[in-house]
Amino acid sequence: MKITKIWFDDEHLVGEDEDGNVYKQSLLWYQKLKDASDEKRKAFSFGFDGIHWRNLDVDVSFESFLYEDAEPSTFQRFFLIHKEINVTEFAKIAGINATLLRNYINGFKKPSKEREKEILEKIHEIGKQFTETTF
Repeated sequence: MKITKIWFDDEHLVGEDEDGNVYKQSLLWYQKLKDASDEKRKAFSFGFDGIHWRNLDVDVSFESFLYEDAEPSTFQRFFLIHKEINVTEFAKIAGINATLLRNYINGFKKPSKEREKEILEKIHEIGKQFTETTF
């Protein structure tokens, strides 16, 4: 599969292949593209196996448009949006190895359903503690 046309919507990099099939990927996976101006986003080139933004130092493979996890899971989205959360400290609180949690967040490894539920429960627990804080 080769992407021949790209564009952006508010939350996605969208690609169309030579057969007219349209694919989307969340811009949360590509923070530099997400934060870039329209001008910088337009400065790309198609390569043999992907798309390259030289001025942003970003590469997106054609293959990645076919990945099952083109959209981050709920907990991945939380961490990708909230960069202020210290992943190492959260991992300690949740009883998870910090490197493993980073791999889960970045999509390099996939947690079991049970593990994903544990992570979400810990996020909710901490959120509840924040809402109960009084001044």
